[in-house]
Amino acid sequence: MPNEFNSPEGDLENYFITESWLVDQWIGDELWAWGLNDYGYLGINNLINRSTPVTTLAGGNNWKQVSCGNRHSAVIKTDGSLWLWGRNDFGQLGDNTAAAQRLTPITTFSGGNNWKQVSCGSNNTTAIKTDGTLWTWGYNGVGQLGDNTVINRSTPVTTLTGGNDWKQVSSSTSTNSHIAAIKTDGTLWIWGLNGQGQLGNNTSGSNIFTPVTTFSGGNNWKQVSCGYLVTSAIKTDGTLWTWGYNAYGQLGDNTTTNKITPVTTFSGGNNWKQVSVGTDHVTSSIKTDGTLWAWGRNVNFFLGIGSNTNNRLTPVTTFVGGNNWKQVSRASAIKTDGTLWIWGTGGSVLGTNNSSDLFTPVTTFAGGNNWKQVDRGGNHVLAVKTGVDI
Repeated sequence: MPNEFNSPEGDLENYFITESWLVDQWIGDELWAWGLNDYGYLGINNLINRSTPVTTLAGGNNWKQVSCGNRHSAVIKTDGSLWLWGRNDFGQLGDNTAAAQRLTPITTFSGGNNWKQVSCGSNNTTAIKTDGTLWTWGYNGVGQLGDNTVINRSTPVTTLTGGNDWKQVSSSTSTNSHIAAIKTDGTLWIWGLNGQGQLGNNTSGSNIFTPVTTFSGGNNWKQVSCGYLVTSAIKTDGTLWTWGYNAYGQLGDNTTTNKITPVTTFSGGNNWKQVSVGTDHVTSSIKTDGTLWAWGRNVNFFLGIGSNTNNRLTPVTTFVGGNNWKQVSRASAIKTDGTLWIWGTGGSVLGTNNSSDLFTPVTTFAGGNNWKQVDRGGNHVLAVKTGVDI
């Protein structure tokens, strides 16, 4: 793998395996957090909000992949250990309790040093191990743990389908969420809440308690992202597909009609590289040419197009434009030069040390050109950076 985290053309399946920018070969890096902190999900051993990036109490320079839930956080270290903190009322931290919040990082009850990728949902967590097994825990009221029950789990359990061929997983951070995962054979599986057709199985209203394939099937799925009642995924041929809730145009198909099976965006094309679906009805995606696109609801300036009016039913580029975007997570993104950009409604989650709304992307207060991966939740942001500028 190259030192710079620019994906090699045509090798995204092995290089980019999550809506976050996860690379197994990463060297150790620093973990930074900012935003709201009412359940301790910044990991700094207090409940004080932070409007600029701070390091977690655990410190260290061996952090690899981050994921923000609604009010909890999860990070994998370079040694393969998995750490979680924040809200824990449904057992989403996986430490065999379901009551107390955790203000500093702890390991899951199962421990181990073979965790590869993690994705936090609203009140649940899902992760894949290096042996290809898929594990879920936390809230299970709509079957999002995939174990064919609605029983909450405070320690990791495998899905009913089992297997050791899971490659990438994404959990929605919306309440009563759904989960989607891709196997090494390229098949896409999905389960949980299905109120608006977000499971893509040609139905709506009936929740699914075990993984099922989407209606379109196929074995050429590459990356998937779950948002608020919406799912979006990219195939190995570079086409982008969306389905589920569409009242604000978040499917990008130039309509506001819900879709219960996958459809391509209005703009079409076969040069989509990475997609991220947010909790606020916005979908963002990067193309192979490095351009950044967004669509859906434009409340709270989440589209980054210089205004807070008019939803966008088809993809549009952000106000700053450019062709050097590398990774996006909701209304935050990293460029190939290592700079981190963020936009949207003002507050501590923007990391700019003030409460002003950001109509277009700006860099965080911390600045720098050594950011490698970012994940933005509904209330806070986690990001990994190198110790020195790259």
